[in-house]
Amino acid sequence: MDGLYKNKYRIDSARLSSWDYGSNGMYFITICTDHMLPYFGPIDKPGVMFSKVGDYAHQCWKSIPRHFPFVQLDQFIIMPNHIHGILCILKQSCSGWHPNQFGPQSQNVASIIRGFKCAVKTYATRHSIDFHWQTRYYDRIIKNGHQLNRVRNYIANNPRKWLAERMTMEKNGCRDA
Repeated sequence: MDGLYKNKYRIDSARLSSWDYGSNGMYFITICTDHMLPYFGPIDKPGVMFSKVGDYAHQCWKSIPRHFPFVQLDQFIIMPNHIHGILCILKQSCSGWHPNQFGPQSQNVASIIRGFKCAVKTYATRHSIDFHWQTRYYDRIIKNGHQLNRVRNYIANNPRKWLAERMTMEKNGCRDA
């Protein structure tokens, strides 16, 4: 912990402090539901059978470029309790470098994820759907084509891996399967 902010302890940022998260690049994002609850719907062999909030999360993810025109979406998947996606930031005039900083943010990864999470939570609240996000999200900067291909394969294979893990849990008598 870094210390106090407004007389409260604050958790250090998980972001890379020397990186400008508004700069052009590719970012692998994982966003989880609170307590990893399967709010988005059960998974079946072809994929997730979306709940209402899962369907809306899917629509919201696909609409990110309408709200942030400098973003292109690459591969993504909505799983029962988390989302994996690749965001490509492609700004025409990306001048200057601004290291990650604490405080208000706009036109960067944090503002994109904040807008996405807010939209899904607002929809759930308006429709009286019990739904909560985990407070943070995870990101990884994709630095080359090899990493990009590994991430794409991970995303594509996530449903199959999920089903295999659940089948193993059932065989071992786990209740959460």
